[in-house]
Amino acid sequence: MINVTIWNEFVHEKIHDEVREVYPDGLHMALANGLGGEGFAIRTATLDQPEHGLSDEVLNSTDVLIWWGHMAHERVSDEITQKVAQRVLDGMGLIVLHSGHFSKPFKALMGTSCDLKWREANEQEIIWCVNPSHPIAEGINSKIILEKEEMYGEFFDIPVPDELVFVSNFQGGEVFRSGCTFLRGSGKIFYFRPGHETYPTFYNPEILKVISNGVKWAYPTRNVKPEFGFSEPVRSLGNVLV
Repeated sequence: MINVTIWNEFVHEKIHDEVREVYPDGLHMALANGLGGEGFAIRTATLDQPEHGLSDEVLNSTDVLIWWGHMAHERVSDEITQKVAQRVLDGMGLIVLHSGHFSKPFKALMGTSCDLKWREANEQEIIWCVNPSHPIAEGINSKIILEKEEMYGEFFDIPVPDELVFVSNFQGGEVFRSGCTFLRGSGKIFYFRPGHETYPTFYNPEILKVISNGVKWAYPTRNVKPEFGFSEPVRSLGNVLV
């Protein structure tokens, strides 16, 4: 069973009525309920909990961490940021959703500004699958149409993705790399663009399917950890190492 922790800053839902109407129990609970039939062991964590809900015990027992944040990125402590990034390097999977592109853990793992263009204008988004053989695209049609979403546009200041799974286009003419994978250390990262807090995106079955696929893809492999530092020769035949 995959142990999934869903992290949401849970700020918008407390102070903005329009967000509370869409996600009355928080985005994290909508995701938890939407992914509940996938056989994952799911728990949630939020910003205002002690250690942001991400204690060593929680992180060390998490196979895949799902992250959504927007207006409170800077309230995430540097200590927790470092711990999350290190857990990814050690093998924990990380799914970063929508405005989580600007989260401290994602920026630390990318090493770039992760900035982009944006516009809130109730625009249609078409998410095109450009890598249909990828495990994250399993069971997904060639396109997902969202009638209303926030626009994100290029240039998206991230490293060149290891794999590009989805590309979006918007009514205003913009395009965006909306489904990107990265390998960092022993961990796997999937960034998935949709999910603005005022739209019911996280109730969409196709969006939930992509996130579920992402969790399964990011599940840690159980390979032997690499060894670093000084190493003795494996075997010596005269002056030739074999």
